[in-house]
Amino acid sequence: MRRTDVFQKVTVFFLALFLTSCAGVDPAKVDVELPKTRPKTKVTSYTRALMRLGLMTEIFDTPQVKIMMNPIGDETGASGATGAEIPRDITEMVKSALNSIGGRITYVPYDPAFIQNNIVTGYSQFENKVIPDIVLTGGITEFDRGLETRGQNTDLGAQAKVALPADLPKGFVGLDYGSGGKQGLARITLDFNLLDFQTMTGIPLMNTTNSMEVTKAISQKELGITLFGASFGRKGSIKKVQGRHDAVRLLVELSVIQMVGKYLRLPYWVLLDEDAQPDEIIISALKRQFFSMTEAEKTAKVQEWLYLMGYDVPLDGTLDIKTKEAISNVISDLSQDAVSIDFDTFIRVFEGIPITEETLARREMLKRIYAGQGQITGAEQQYNGSITMQPSEGSNTQMQRQGAENVQPAQTGTATGENQQISSPEKQRREKRGIGRLLNEEEW
Repeated sequence: MRRTDVFQKVTVFFLALFLTSCAGVDPAKVDVELPKTRPKTKVTSYTRALMRLGLMTEIFDTPQVKIMMNPIGDETGASGATGAEIPRDITEMVKSALNSIGGRITYVPYDPAFIQNNIVTGYSQFENKVIPDIVLTGGITEFDRGLETRGQNTDLGAQAKVALPADLPKGFVGLDYGSGGKQGLARITLDFNLLDFQTMTGIPLMNTTNSMEVTKAISQKELGITLFGASFGRKGSIKKVQGRHDAVRLLVELSVIQMVGKYLRLPYWVLLDEDAQPDEIIISALKRQFFSMTEAEKTAKVQEWLYLMGYDVPLDGTLDIKTKEAISNVISDLSQDAVSIDFDTFIRVFEGIPITEETLARREMLKRIYAGQGQITGAEQQYNGSITMQPSEGSNTQMQRQGAENVQPAQTGTATGENQQISSPEKQRREKRGIGRLLNEEEW
């Protein structure tokens, strides 16, 4: 067989192999496959945190809070200018986030037209309607596009002249490769504020401002081969955009968690990412409370939290060996020689309370103990609660008006043990210092 025939057959073989590797080379048979998906529940990184926040309100025995919201939307106008790149109205997102919490949080819808129409038709009357305690307001306040745009390109080419015998064709062999891409950065910011429904004034320090960066990118690659004058190649490109609407939902859920956590003074940050930092506003409020408490009150409060964690410690406000051992199990660096509770220990025990159904069961047991209807396992003693989680009397929120049907104060009494006789004014003063409840303006 002549070398010319061998070369031609080899060339035809590689050409056929290359063409068969390319899908759909016949333009008349072009087609595209659409992936089929099923509906599924929308789950975000904060879905579980919202539900656990409701459980946290029950564990910390906060008062029932009824929250209404104003319509919340895009305050920048960018939704219209960019073809709805960000949502124009996020009210429904906020409603879903509020209603996902449960526990001691009740969402009250704002729909005056619906209520008015029901009154006209006689289906409903106002006497059975729930009056909200606070109002959530806010909106998308920033959408900065094109904050940063980066592009890159890579090109590589090589060509060689092939010297063949006289009876074979002569020509060049070449290889070309190229890649390129572009990436853009944008930022979305969401602001929330809380208003007192009765006075329609802002509640001091009850606001959040959260931002999130979103990106979009384009990438493409190209490969070309030249064989004796004939060129073959493949080219591909892809464009990805980080969902703006999905990013707004994440901002909404995070902001709702923060607002409820701040308002009820809860360690909500333990429900978020591992790198979430404590809320400085809550830490500052806790410091004010801590340094206004007596040593017995500090110890009794820590003992209450330890009991929620599962430690059967006495609730007498005495830093005994059993209490120290329980604290050491929670924070290993507690000195056994400590004679009082410092703020670091106070806050670390506060943050360490597990948010589980078992802890909630311990809370119910603690209520019975405080009401004089139960016992502390292992202690064989009954205690009436001298330190409770009662709402503040001077709060500028719903606690002045929500009524007995929503908040039933615990029956406080006198704890047994040495130096545990507490007068009624002192008991009331202690009740106003509860963790996990509303603060008045003076305390904030």
